[in-house]
Amino acid sequence: MRASLLLSLGLSTLTSAHFALNHPTSLEGSSIDESKEDTAPCGALVPSLASTDPKITISDFHVDGDYIALHSGHPQYNWLFRGSVQELSEGNWTQLYPIFQQSGLGDLCQQKVTVPKGWVGKKGVVGVVGSSGDGTLFQCAVVNFVEGSNSNVPNTCTNSTGVTADYTSDATLSALVGEDVQTGNQDNKTDESAGVVVRAGGVAAMAAAVVAGVMML
Repeated sequence: MRASLLLSLGLSTLTSAHFALNHPTSLEGSSIDESKEDTAPCGALVPSLASTDPKITISDFHVDGDYIALHSGHPQYNWLFRGSVQELSEGNWTQLYPIFQQSGLGDLCQQKVTVPKGWVGKKGVVGVVGSSGDGTLFQCAVVNFVEGSNSNVPNTCTNSTGVTADYTSDATLSALVGEDVQTGNQDNKTDESAGVVVRAGGVAAMAAAVVAGVMML
């Protein structure tokens, strides 16, 4: 009996260490298959931009600045935000924000994540990749890219007490994007009621954060 209890506790710890993409709405919705969250490029499901499946929620994502809201069950994650307007079998991901490290469990929301203006009017994918003690984990959202900035803070955009973020370098994450990089809001200024403040970790760390490699997934 005691052995079974210990096994259950171990599985619970493993599950809680994964992450959820809360905004834009995850491709898997609230039914994330955490056992496949380590499957590139998007976890259990691979989106098709040609699909008209009504079960898939398609969110608007504003090219001049929108929110990415996450829930982390691990005390530390390095995050990569990336996007594409091509079928994912073709690869060619674009990095949407410098790689940064979250410290602290719970909710994190980053505002003013930007995408190329040429994506306005196109259907595409916003992908989040997290690197932690569990390895590399993936979630994606299917979105319509629209003009302007999102002036409505989503109700999922919250930051848990004690959560902090710092720009960092991560060779594993950098290898998952192409050569294009959207620099986003790197000036450490943010609406503290909405976005988390990402602090610069020095010139070297910032420079490394925006260097991208190439990998076709």
